[in-house]
Amino acid sequence: MNRAASVIPFLKTKNLLSIAAAVFLVSSSASLFAAEPAKAAPAAGPSPAKQAIAVRKAAFVLIANNFKPIGEVLQGKAPYNQAEIVKRAQRVAFLSELLDGTFPADSNLGTPDTKTKAEAFTNAADFEKLLKEFQANTKTLAVVAAKESTASDAFKNAAKAVAEGCKGCHDKYKEK
Repeated sequence: MNRAASVIPFLKTKNLLSIAAAVFLVSSSASLFAAEPAKAAPAAGPSPAKQAIAVRKAAFVLIANNFKPIGEVLQGKAPYNQAEIVKRAQRVAFLSELLDGTFPADSNLGTPDTKTKAEAFTNAADFEKLLKEFQANTKTLAVVAAKESTASDAFKNAAKAVAEGCKGCHDKYKEK
């Protein structure tokens, strides 16, 4: 018997074993995947209206928290610290810009998530005008605060304009 003849049965046996092992691995892997429960599709995120509400609520909380020290100076409850007032005024001006687009018409329909009155949507032109005035007043306050080293009349007027803008809009367009 030559050497080639003795290798051929070995190769045939080795191939058969390899094929059998591959079939076993494939079939057992397939059964593992079949046993795995089907994964649910990822849940849909909040609607664009709910996202708008969440953004505006967060922006208003941050605006209020950053305006509070300015209001305290305005009311004579805290000393004027220019660096702190400038920082807070700049934040309020920045945050006010985040309100753009956060009052889409469908963000007030049938949801308890907001205290915005329906009039803000039915009288959208006036509401938008008040929002733009508020944004302009916050920018003016930031500019004035950067120039004033004391609680000057210019600072007080600029801060009052922002505070009055908040109150005017809340009185007209926010549920109590």
